[in-house]
Amino acid sequence: MKLVRFEKQGQEGWALQDTVSGTWHGLTRGAAGYPGSLDALVRQGRIALDAAAAVMRVQPVVDLSQATLLTPLAEPRKIICVGLNYRDHTEESGFVQPAYPTLFSRFNTSLTAHDAPLLHAGLSDSLDFEGELVAVIGKGGSRIRHEDALSHVLAYSVFNDGSVREYQFKTPQWTMGKNFDATGAFGPWLVTADELPPGASGLLLETRLNGQTVQSANTRDMVFDVASLIVTISEAITLEAGDLIVAGTPAGIGHAREPKLYMRPGDVCEVEIEGIGLLRNRIEARTPSVPAPVAEQVH
Repeated sequence: MKLVRFEKQGQEGWALQDTVSGTWHGLTRGAAGYPGSLDALVRQGRIALDAAAAVMRVQPVVDLSQATLLTPLAEPRKIICVGLNYRDHTEESGFVQPAYPTLFSRFNTSLTAHDAPLLHAGLSDSLDFEGELVAVIGKGGSRIRHEDALSHVLAYSVFNDGSVREYQFKTPQWTMGKNFDATGAFGPWLVTADELPPGASGLLLETRLNGQTVQSANTRDMVFDVASLIVTISEAITLEAGDLIVAGTPAGIGHAREPKLYMRPGDVCEVEIEGIGLLRNRIEARTPSVPAPVAEQVH
């Protein structure tokens, strides 16, 4: 199944794609027969999601060109990212390939959707692209066995792990540079795991900046595959339905080039993964927030 969240006329909804016609069928919140939000259904498990999908298949066609796409999940429980998971990227970054996954976290405020702005904060001119595969957990668990790991994946999607390099490397831990608001593009939709090779391995991943291919790799080249990441993470952290595992980027990042090639306002960045979809974002300058006026006190 291919599942998408959208907003139309101020109402959030979701739809699934007809595999034959390519049309999308769905409902918005509050419509008769609406089976609940995609987030809620993912957390309830595959049986609940399949039942809801059966309802959506017979609903009216949704013209996504007249809707605003949203991130495939509104509120992931956890966003666990993997650094240095392609050997060529580790080499270009000047690191020794680690024998254990390099993990860090993103927060929901850092996410942005397909065709939504990816924000350039203006605090630094080092906003870099990182095209990545993201696995969506559909069944939680702790200390998951390797042979069971992929059964915990509901779906896959595409991610652009926009990174403000100057802030990323201010400290040994990367949290700040990886969590600027609206720098983590996620979308355009979910593709359920049964539609793809096991672990989404063997898929072409490409990133393009203003039409120029800047990253081209295959997901089979990940040092730690999706199953291994699930095993390692779940040794210490209980995975929950709705968690995201953002599985790392290959070589080609702008920071490793001379001259540097960063994303700037007006640029368009696309990340495409074979069999999943194309995630596109225009880079926009973040508008400075204006403090609310302080009410004058009467004495």
